[in-house]
Amino acid sequence: MSVIRSFVRREPVLLIAALAALVTCFFVPPDAHYLGYLDLRTLALLYCLMTVVNGFRKAGLFAHLSHILCEKAGNLRLIALLLVMLCFFSSMLITNDVALLTFVPFAVVVMGMAHHQRELILVVVLQTVAANLGSMLTPVGNPQNLYLYSHYEMGFREFFAVTGPIWLLSLVLLLLSCLLLKPERLELFLGEAPGMDRRALPVYLALLAVCLLVVLRVLPWYWMLGIVVLVLLFYDRKILLKADFMLLLTFVAFFIFSGNLSRMTKVADAIRGLMTGREFLSALLASQVISNVPAALLLSGFTDQAHALLLGVNVGGLGTPIASLASLISLKLYSHSEHAHTGRFLAVFTVFNLAFLLLLSAVSLALLH
Repeated sequence: MSVIRSFVRREPVLLIAALAALVTCFFVPPDAHYLGYLDLRTLALLYCLMTVVNGFRKAGLFAHLSHILCEKAGNLRLIALLLVMLCFFSSMLITNDVALLTFVPFAVVVMGMAHHQRELILVVVLQTVAANLGSMLTPVGNPQNLYLYSHYEMGFREFFAVTGPIWLLSLVLLLLSCLLLKPERLELFLGEAPGMDRRALPVYLALLAVCLLVVLRVLPWYWMLGIVVLVLLFYDRKILLKADFMLLLTFVAFFIFSGNLSRMTKVADAIRGLMTGREFLSALLASQVISNVPAALLLSGFTDQAHALLLGVNVGGLGTPIASLASLISLKLYSHSEHAHTGRFLAVFTVFNLAFLLLLSAVSLALLH
């Protein structure tokens, strides 16, 4: 029972998605059409990107770079700025959740050594906002982007034209937010920088390039999958099992759920009717309740307004802690730190998320219209 309870706490979204898919199977019995629900290109890309990023983490690249940058910072504001910008820019390639898993623990260590645990709350909150907003710029920045980019067959230029303006505004707002921290002088010595496996870096850089060729639609997805699996079988086979398979199963469950709903005529018509003309707000509000990845998977089957949906689920990652599952990672990491004040963290998190959400929503709606 303890194992079951632990799994339920760890994977609530997967369980809800699986239950929803199962219920719809009673109304649309399994048949050959089910195979058409699955977006194999997105699933393969997601798996390969997660595997490659795990390879970079194992090689020590991110820890090494963050250590060197922060040790050279001379004051509290500059350290906070570096920690926040590391999440903002890295999330464009390594995804928002991996950015937070990598740099929030480092922020906890750095701020603890500087005896600024109180300011740690603001830093981690801004890191969370930065990872969720920085990741919006590229198709590989987060799972919902990767899916929507593939589902609507967008081009790179089209994708950047939609996300670029909000991404730039987010960058300006985050830079201004970092000014809330005082430029207090710090003497910080973090010790010797963690080592890097320099032999591994060329291997994973090459595999990342293969993945990006698939994103650019230069290479078929099955070639990428074959190359990544074959290379890592010989180089580091254990890394092949480090991907988040629960996330992949969550995608499969939502593909089945959304596919079945689209074949239930009355339900599909009702959802389309509710969304028509309100695609951005529908995506934003749905994200607050079920998080932005499931919202993208569910709503994409009922609208052809790709731009509104793309902005809706990305800006919708702000707001409640569950709006983006990456935010729950930050909450968990902070709550396990020494002298943590979870209530204060949630209060600061809510204030900044709502402020960013309201401003970016207003600008997004203006751009869409």
